[in-house]
Amino acid sequence: MKFLSLFLQKIIDLDILHYQKDFINFLESKKWVREPKNLYEPLDYILKLGGKRMRPILTLMAADIFSGAYQKAMPAALAVEVFHNFTLIHDDIMDAAPLRRGKATVHEKWDVNTGILSGDAMLILAYQFFENYEPIVFQKLAKLFSKTALEVCDGQQLDVDFETRNDVAIDEYIDMIRLKTSVLVAAALKMGAIVAEANEQDADLIYDFGLNLGLAFQLQDDYLDTFGDPATFGKQIGGDIIENKKTYLYLKSLAIANEEDCKKLQRFYNQKLENNSTKIAEVTQIFESNNIPVLIKEKIANYTEKAFQTLSSMHISEENKEGLKNFGLWLMNRSV
Repeated sequence: MKFLSLFLQKIIDLDILHYQKDFINFLESKKWVREPKNLYEPLDYILKLGGKRMRPILTLMAADIFSGAYQKAMPAALAVEVFHNFTLIHDDIMDAAPLRRGKATVHEKWDVNTGILSGDAMLILAYQFFENYEPIVFQKLAKLFSKTALEVCDGQQLDVDFETRNDVAIDEYIDMIRLKTSVLVAAALKMGAIVAEANEQDADLIYDFGLNLGLAFQLQDDYLDTFGDPATFGKQIGGDIIENKKTYLYLKSLAIANEEDCKKLQRFYNQKLENNSTKIAEVTQIFESNNIPVLIKEKIANYTEKAFQTLSSMHISEENKEGLKNFGLWLMNRSV
């Protein structure tokens, strides 16, 4: 499996490198800082922090698949990236996070008020990039974007609500990550299809592909947070356990574990500790003894397969279908 993952990684790296390079050049060509500088410098700062740029790359990839002209989708891809970074600024404020990609978060480097206002400006700027398109394309993009932005807010609120609830069901959690994470992945792909003027059926199918792939992506994040390799994951292992995040691992354990394990889990998740090493070790042991790593991997594979099922109905080449499938397999097997 490790060999397969490395092989697919090489395929994906080669395939998306030109999208990534061209997108970054387009991003860096924009003059973000203007007066008042205290509003726009934080915007410039977070956009230059880096990241995989996965969402805008998906927009370009979809446009290329349906039209062979991905450059036309650059403004839409930039709207996706600016919106995503807007959500990161506000998420960091809500989580009181000190770091983002190893650097000070916007509200730490400036202040909370600046973070809120700069984030708001980013949301408005994201919409402005759609003005590069003809009215009918603009209307479709703006309609999808508004729907997605509101859904992301819905998901964020549910995530906050779950922190103080002890009765969260697995289906509720799946719906939350669908809204908070998956809908933006799906919308990024569909925006590329809209710019390429793909037919409505194909645009909806690639949205469904992204929706299921986004769920697999987030569940893989849940898995890696506890069972990932610290050398490659890039974040602290056990972070969700420390923060008492009610992820699929936790909720599935409560659904199938014996009474003793359930009580122990609930006790750990109802407290914040100074030293978390024992907590991480004991919670991880409960997950393992209840076969949770295997069960979440099965769930990830299930959503990935649901994504692949949409490919058969798409009016695209077999080569492009294979490319999308390889991308999905890489996401399912990634270690970062």
